[in-house]
Amino acid sequence: MSNLNLFISPAPLFGGYQKEFKDAEYIVFGVPFDATSTYRSGARFAPTAIREASLNIETYSFRSGIDLEDLKIHDAGDLHTSMNAGETLRRVEAVCRDILKEDKMPVIIGGEHTITFGAAKSIKGDLTIVSFDAHLDLRDEYMGERLSHTTFLRRINEEMEPKRIMVIGARAACREELRYVSESENIRYITSQKILHEGIEGALRDIKDFLYDRDRLYITVDMDVLDPSFAPAVQNPEPEGISLTMLLDILLEICDDRLAIFDLVEVTPHYDNGITAAAAAKIIFETLMHHHKVIERRRE
Repeated sequence: MSNLNLFISPAPLFGGYQKEFKDAEYIVFGVPFDATSTYRSGARFAPTAIREASLNIETYSFRSGIDLEDLKIHDAGDLHTSMNAGETLRRVEAVCRDILKEDKMPVIIGGEHTITFGAAKSIKGDLTIVSFDAHLDLRDEYMGERLSHTTFLRRINEEMEPKRIMVIGARAACREELRYVSESENIRYITSQKILHEGIEGALRDIKDFLYDRDRLYITVDMDVLDPSFAPAVQNPEPEGISLTMLLDILLEICDDRLAIFDLVEVTPHYDNGITAAAAAKIIFETLMHHHKVIERRRE
């Protein structure tokens, strides 16, 4: 029995369109897990809320000129999570590894940001991580825990030694994290203030310069990278964030054929009336449609 059958149960279909697993290129699954949340819990409800929003958003993208119906998507359902973070992350890793073995892309709907640690472990060889996040998530420990949504990126750096780590939209950190970055040659961050003051083009130059020789790319979007006016229902909201348009303008510029895994995390849907879940669904839509366009051009 595959790990998809063992650890996954059906759920409402993301986007409402479904291909058989064997025919799909993108495999969506939810991870309803928020056991290490430290402020506003509830991200475990996000996969259902984002899927519901996805069923009520028009499927054509004016950015890419692609319709979601053109994509080969299979929604596998939700992971069977455990209150034990280590066990849940082991299952995330196992499921992602099965999907990657079939030459398909895992698309993960969280859940808290800790799940990125499990998914990243499924990638073999050179790895570059781009995290859109208000926080650096590079603490050594927090509230006595060494593996949580505040420490996962440090654990990834220690255990997987990725080629590059870049955090985009950062505006919340502690001294320990800033010191850690200053001592690490492979980690960079771009603040939301830089993006807001200097514009998208300057930020993209810095991003592309740092990611120039990347191999396999993992992009993770923590919805708190957005200003709370655009995404109020997140686990740890931080003022002075970027807009949804800014996020997509940057994200789609770096989303190319080297993308191996994409995840979106940290929506806590009961803190608003559906705005954040709709924004999350839109981000996933636009990312997959843009990626599909890039892949089709390479095949021509």
